[in-house]
Amino acid sequence: MSNILAIAHKELKSYFVSPIAYVVVGLFAVLFGVFFVSSLSFLLRISLQAGMMQGAPPININEYMIRPLLGNTGVIMLFVLPMITMRSYAEEKRSGTIELLISSPLTDWQIILGKFLGALCLFVLMLAVTGIHMAILFWYGEPELAPILSGYLGLFLMGASFISIGLLISSATKNQVVAGTVTFAVLLLFWVISWLGDPAGGSTTSQVLAYLSVLDHFDDFSKGVIDTSHLTYYASFIIFGLFLTAKSVDSERWRG
Repeated sequence: MSNILAIAHKELKSYFVSPIAYVVVGLFAVLFGVFFVSSLSFLLRISLQAGMMQGAPPININEYMIRPLLGNTGVIMLFVLPMITMRSYAEEKRSGTIELLISSPLTDWQIILGKFLGALCLFVLMLAVTGIHMAILFWYGEPELAPILSGYLGLFLMGASFISIGLLISSATKNQVVAGTVTFAVLLLFWVISWLGDPAGGSTTSQVLAYLSVLDHFDDFSKGVIDTSHLTYYASFIIFGLFLTAKSVDSERWRG
């Protein structure tokens, strides 16, 4: 475990030595802030319209603002997280340090888990920045806490899944731009894959495509529903991505 934590610390430190962490966290914070202001403006318009109608039910902040905001956060992650993972192995290969890494007494799984935890810690920091906006909502309003926590859990699991795929693709190339571009393309495929099925959703193919969609599994989290089937999906997604990364790194060791 100490080796994994050492790799994770080294990986996290490398993000802040270069401009990557500052650019990624800053970009994520700015984009989240834009969506936050946009969602808040929409909520205010809806509230004003409801206030002009006698007997109108109170506006639910979670339904009209937070749920769409968390959905838009997933879109931001789709663009930003490939920037985190694209250098994980690609930079090691480009600089030639991959030979030193795979010839060290560390196992492939220790290296992979260390890199995964390092990237995951940076992602958690990105989510933590958005806590400022949520604190503002609680200061001036009365949103429900449970759906927010479940929504953030969904974002965390989705982000971890994205990172596992990013590590896999980064381990297959030495070009960071290629790794980032391919990672985005693959994540986008898993984002829209349910759209390829029958709109009615009655066929087996449509059900399979819907199950593979990371977006469909996140939807319940944003509603405040934590379903074990969704937890199983994301856990399987992460494990499978790391498993394929281990196979890719193992093949690199044999080629070396």
